[in-house]
Amino acid sequence: MNTRKITVTALLTAIAVIIPYIVVFKVMVPPFSATLGSHVPMFFSMLLGPFAAVMTGLGSALGFFLVLGPLIGARAFMHVFVALAGAAMIKRGMDYKIVVLITAPIHGLLEVLVVLPFMDFNAYDLFIVTGVGTMLHHGVDGAISYALIKLLDKSRTFHVLMTDS
Repeated sequence: MNTRKITVTALLTAIAVIIPYIVVFKVMVPPFSATLGSHVPMFFSMLLGPFAAVMTGLGSALGFFLVLGPLIGARAFMHVFVALAGAAMIKRGMDYKIVVLITAPIHGLLEVLVVLPFMDFNAYDLFIVTGVGTMLHHGVDGAISYALIKLLDKSRTFHVLMTDS
């Protein structure tokens, strides 16, 4: 991993940590919560590879744990696995939009599994509110990330970073 990728990984991790502190647009429908933009660093990290994906996911988990507590921190820890899966798919040449679509149900299912031990079984709250809610949130942040990636793709610096070994 080169110095530029390590630096960008550190910046994405830092952004993932501070997003829960600074983003004011949050939706809370227990056990589900959504913070607009919280998956953007995760999506960007997928483009840099598995190491960046894991580090950014850990930063997200730390930030949410510190701000919103252990349950939401544990849900955010699932970003590690979602980003790692996405990074592996991108590394194999899959299109970003397809990766977002494939990782959405994985993300939703992982978050359902995290909240399952902490609540009475209620299919609606588990699968619709948490699972589908997570997938919708994932999709919105995926679209935001895609728009930013397309915008940044015009930048020579961003292009060099993404193609550099």
